Amino acid sequence: MKGYKIGSFLLVLLLSILLIGCADLANPNPQNSQDQRNSVKEGQNPGSFLGKDNADTKALQVSFIDVGQADSALIQIPNGKNILIDAGNNADAEFLIKYLQDRGIEEIHILIGTHPHEDHIGGLDKVIEKFKIGQVIMPKVTSTTRTFEDVLLAVQEKGLKIKEGKAGVQLDLGPLEEGMPAVSAEILAPLSGQYEDMNNYSIVLRLVYGPHAFLFTGDAEDVSEKEMLAAGVNLKADVLKVGHHGSKSSTTKDFLAAVAPKYAIISVGKDNSYGHPTETVLKRLSDAGIGIYRTDQVGTITVTANGSALTFATTTHEVQ
Repeated sequence: MKGYKIGSFLLVLLLSILLIGCADLANPNPQNSQDQRNSVKEGQNPGSFLGKDNADTKALQVSFIDVGQADSALIQIPNGKNILIDAGNNADAEFLIKYLQDRGIEEIHILIGTHPHEDHIGGLDKVIEKFKIGQVIMPKVTSTTRTFEDVLLAVQEKGLKIKEGKAGVQLDLGPLEEGMPAVSAEILAPLSGQYEDMNNYSIVLRLVYGPHAFLFTGDAEDVSEKEMLAAGVNLKADVLKVGHHGSKSSTTKDFLAAVAPKYAIISVGKDNSYGHPTETVLKRLSDAGIGIYRTDQVGTITVTANGSALTFATTTHEVQ
């Protein structure tokens, strides 16, 4: 099946088959020989070593996985539900699958592909093949790349459908135990159906757990940011996943002011050819007093929210 090349007409047809109604769409590191973990509690300087944090069954964890010049984030909710946002490049699939398996992940209840660029959906097909998948969410846009075709075929072969990711969609995260902080997740973008740049189709997700919020922006650029600002949606977040790997096309001054994060996560490859993150964005974050974590500097970044405080841990994956 993987060797079958789909023409553009058949690709659109297959995508249409995978839609759910009119409102729904359709550093490869094979071994982690050593983990170096650093933990930082909210209010302390990034990089302070506190040792391994204790497991908390009432805590929500978000791991911004180090997949080089690509994106992937795992959200683990206290009720056992798992959300995976993006899956790195094609070459990251083996590492990502092992990373998830090492953390005892057997099912991904919600799988989100923010937009059809290879550095975001490259490993999505292998993840779909390997794990039990509850729901797949992607924006309503097609691509003629082999990578996108592979994702559609994996969805079809697994008997899944693709739900359209667009502004206003609320994720079903299920109930939590009595007495635990409330949890919710809403898609804030895309707000339009037509963009010149594929990046602006990116799904933007705001996750809230108790008093803390996370904002995942994919590669959303200034066009999408301005739409969200104009719509007046609540963008406030303690932790911002910086858009487009720190490109100057994203994280505009007005958008950053509306989010007002305490911490910024930049998923980026070391010495990448794009010049990411740009000095413009780094200065903008620094001038605002925002703590910056970069995967190219500290590896995978895991943020734990226990309902009252945030704890940060970093893990560097070294290949034998």
